[in-house]
Amino acid sequence: MHAAHASRFHWGGIGTPVELERGEWQISRMYTVLNRPQSAFWHAKGCLEICKEDNIRDWDIAFAYETMARACAVAGQKAECKNYLELANKAAEQIKEKDDRDYLLSELKTITC
Repeated sequence: MHAAHASRFHWGGIGTPVELERGEWQISRMYTVLNRPQSAFWHAKGCLEICKEDNIRDWDIAFAYETMARACAVAGQKAECKNYLELANKAAEQIKEKDDRDYLLSELKTITC
């Protein structure tokens, strides 16, 4: 947990928006594993907001939707979870690299809304 926060902190000083949103994704994912929905959702929202504000696409936006779905699943927000899963699947269609797309799709299968 401390490593994820430290990484995000350091990238906040020297990184681009891509590193920032990836740091938010990493922290959100950690909190879903720890079953802490409020923190997971807060960081997932940060990840998605950075992607949207900075027009970050490809697998980054897809994983932003993935982490929103995961945070909603942990929080028991079924309708929102399904919505973000749908958005992640749509975003997957835009991922250029097949291996990246396949990995995202395999991760989406692990989310139960």
